[in-house]
Amino acid sequence: QVQLVESGGGMVQAGGSLRLSCVDSGRTVSTDNIGWVRHAPGKEREFVAGFSWSGSSLYHADSVKSRFTISRDNAKNMVYLQMNSLKPEDTAVYYCAARKLRLTPKDEGNYDYWGQGTQVTVSS
Repeated sequence: QVQLVESGGGMVQAGGSLRLSCVDSGRTVSTDNIGWVRHAPGKEREFVAGFSWSGSSLYHADSVKSRFTISRDNAKNMVYLQMNSLKPEDTAVYYCAARKLRLTPKDEGNYDYWGQGTQVTVSS
């Protein structure tokens, strides 16, 4: 059973940093299949970062490129999202999500399993 658990959210001032962590406690999915999606109030869900199916490529949304970095530790079955130079518009609930099928990670609709989400709030 896929059980995704996020941690690391919080409140930070603009320009600050946070690192989110995600673990599949059920150890049933490859870290290649795990990505990050965020949902801000009044907006649609937005892909943030993910890996290609083979795991050889990383993808980041244009809105976070050069500021956010996805990484993983396969031994721990963990996926991370390092967020630097945070902006107020990054405020959202961040979800760790996993997909079953060999579909692009850049479409949030392709994710089948979701964690409970962790709130990130960036103040100006």
